[in-house]
Amino acid sequence: MGTAIPELLTELLPMVAYTIAAGALTVGGFAAEYASMQHVGAGETTVAFWLAAIGCVMLYAGVYGLGYQKVLARLFGVEA
Repeated sequence: MGTAIPELLTELLPMVAYTIAAGALTVGGFAAEYASMQHVGAGETTVAFWLAAIGCVMLYAGVYGLGYQKVLARLFGVEA
Protein backbone atom coordinates (compact mmCIF):
# COMPACT_ATOMS: atom_id res chain seq x y z
CA MET A 1 0.00 0.00 0.00
CA GLY A 2 2.90 2.34 0.53
CA THR A 3 3.86 2.28 -3.16
CA ALA A 4 0.74 4.12 -4.33
CA ILE A 5 2.01 7.52 -3.15
CA PRO A 6 5.26 7.59 -5.19
CA GLU A 7 3.43 6.36 -8.29
CA LEU A 8 0.78 9.03 -7.86
CA LEU A 9 3.41 11.73 -7.40
CA THR A 10 5.33 10.67 -10.52
CA GLU A 11 2.14 11.09 -12.55
CA LEU A 12 0.91 14.24 -10.84
CA LEU A 13 4.07 16.37 -10.60
CA PRO A 14 4.72 16.72 -14.35
CA MET A 15 1.05 17.61 -14.90
CA VAL A 16 1.24 20.33 -12.25
CA ALA A 17 4.52 21.65 -13.68
CA TYR A 18 3.11 21.78 -17.22
CA THR A 19 -0.05 23.50 -15.98
CA ILE A 20 1.93 26.16 -14.10
CA ALA A 21 4.25 26.72 -17.07
CA ALA A 22 1.33 26.98 -19.49
CA GLY A 23 -0.40 29.49 -17.22
CA ALA A 24 2.74 31.58 -16.79
CA LEU A 25 3.41 31.66 -20.54
CA THR A 26 -0.19 32.59 -21.29
CA VAL A 27 -0.26 35.40 -18.73
CA GLY A 28 3.12 36.63 -19.96
CA GLY A 29 1.86 36.56 -23.54
CA PHE A 30 -1.18 38.64 -22.63
CA ALA A 31 1.03 41.09 -20.75
CA ALA A 32 3.36 41.42 -23.76
CA GLU A 33 0.40 42.00 -26.08
CA TYR A 34 -1.01 44.62 -23.72
CA ALA A 35 2.36 46.37 -23.52
CA SER A 36 2.51 46.23 -27.31
CA MET A 37 -0.79 48.08 -27.57
CA GLN A 38 0.46 50.67 -25.11
CA HIS A 39 3.56 51.27 -27.21
CA VAL A 40 1.47 51.58 -30.38
CA GLY A 41 -0.55 54.28 -28.63
CA ALA A 42 2.66 56.06 -27.65
CA GLY A 43 3.95 55.95 -31.22
CA GLU A 44 6.82 53.52 -30.60
CA THR A 45 6.04 51.08 -33.38
CA THR A 46 9.34 49.16 -33.42
CA VAL A 47 9.04 48.23 -29.75
CA ALA A 48 5.35 47.48 -30.27
CA PHE A 49 6.09 45.03 -33.10
CA TRP A 50 8.75 43.24 -31.06
CA LEU A 51 6.44 42.92 -28.07
CA ALA A 52 3.63 41.72 -30.31
CA ALA A 53 5.87 39.03 -31.80
CA ILE A 54 7.07 37.91 -28.37
CA GLY A 55 3.48 37.90 -27.09
CA CYS A 56 2.32 35.74 -30.00
CA VAL A 57 5.08 33.21 -29.42
CA MET A 58 4.35 33.08 -25.69
CA LEU A 59 0.62 32.66 -26.25
CA TYR A 60 1.21 29.92 -28.80
CA ALA A 61 3.60 28.09 -26.48
CA GLY A 62 1.35 28.47 -23.44
CA VAL A 63 -2.05 27.73 -24.94
CA TYR A 64 -1.25 25.25 -27.69
CA GLY A 65 2.21 23.89 -27.00
CA LEU A 66 1.83 23.13 -23.33
CA GLY A 67 -1.85 23.61 -22.55
CA TYR A 68 -3.34 21.61 -25.39
CA GLN A 69 -0.60 19.17 -26.35
CA LYS A 70 0.73 18.34 -22.89
CA VAL A 71 -1.90 19.06 -20.24
CA LEU A 72 -5.14 18.20 -22.04
CA ALA A 73 -3.63 15.23 -23.85
CA ARG A 74 -2.37 13.82 -20.57
CA LEU A 75 -5.58 14.71 -18.72
CA PHE A 76 -7.87 12.96 -21.19
CA GLY A 77 -5.37 10.32 -22.28
CA VAL A 78 -5.51 11.37 -25.93
CA GLU A 79 -2.55 11.72 -28.27
CA ALA A 80 -2.44 15.24 -29.70
